[in-house]
Amino acid sequence: MEKTKKKDIRALTKAQLRDFFISQGDKAFRGNQVYEWLWQKSAHSFEGMTNISKETREMLEANFVINHIKVDQMQRSSDGTIKNAVRLHDDLIVESVLIPTKTRTTACVSSQVGCSLDCKFCATARLKRMRNLNPDEIYDQVVAIDNESRLYFDRPLSNIVFMGMGEPLMNYNNVLKAIEKITSQEGLGMSPKRITVSTSGVPKMIRKMADDAVKFKLAVSLHSAIDDIRTSIMPFNATFSLEDLRTALDYWYEKTKSRITYEYVVWEGINDSQKDADALVDFCKFAPSKVNLIEYNPIDDGEFKQASNRAIEMYVDTLERNGIIVTVRRSRGKDIDAACGQLANKQ
Repeated sequence: MEKTKKKDIRALTKAQLRDFFISQGDKAFRGNQVYEWLWQKSAHSFEGMTNISKETREMLEANFVINHIKVDQMQRSSDGTIKNAVRLHDDLIVESVLIPTKTRTTACVSSQVGCSLDCKFCATARLKRMRNLNPDEIYDQVVAIDNESRLYFDRPLSNIVFMGMGEPLMNYNNVLKAIEKITSQEGLGMSPKRITVSTSGVPKMIRKMADDAVKFKLAVSLHSAIDDIRTSIMPFNATFSLEDLRTALDYWYEKTKSRITYEYVVWEGINDSQKDADALVDFCKFAPSKVNLIEYNPIDDGEFKQASNRAIEMYVDTLERNGIIVTVRRSRGKDIDAACGQLANKQ
């Protein structure tokens, strides 16, 4: 049987695995064993499943494949950041990043090959979307970064952010399945409160997250609270307007009581005026929120330029005077194109 014709075994639920073994005249508990190898132990091959008989492993090999990712290239930044170029089973590439600090290590993972949206300041958006990642491909990125965190920083991974390549809410079902595996005691057992899903703002899907009572955190890549400015830099805003976004976020907070984080880059001549800061304050006031002001990372053509320190200080002062939590986040991994907005498979 051709490899391409075999089903990826990680697409099966535990119940389906148990049923498969029963259909083969074996005991159901064998499915439990294989499931543990696939998720808790992140087995790359059937051969490595050492508590299963050789005959059973050969039977699995004949029927299934494990489409495991491969870290094709690893780059280390002068600040300790690690970027992985991850090769998928069909030879497409995505990138994921390990961001270390003194107290934590964070995995920044991708959810799509390319991106469904069209933000002009983001290198990934220029790739366009080639396909969604499967749950196991998202999960594997986390496992790889956890291994690197233990190897290079002598501690396990502490946090996960869906801020890599792609718009997570345009791959909602697979992202949710991946998070279920990551947080399950049968998977990595991480707390959902240590996971943040960052979206550019898809109102319908934000409402669905609220209805699904998800436990992870929400971040919104906002960048302007004035419609025409936001549309000029994030053209999809013409379809998903700020009013629709705000209504969806209001619904999110009413259902979850979970604070919203806004990711916000200030650019010279685009959104660096007092009017822009005042509009952001007005947008933030309807629900408890926090603003991360992010340093801009150039993507070669010079169309967007980081705002002056004076403009950043004006934003901080305006937000703090209005009782809104604000932090200024400096970029990590810029020297290896691993910083926010720079992931573009240059290698």
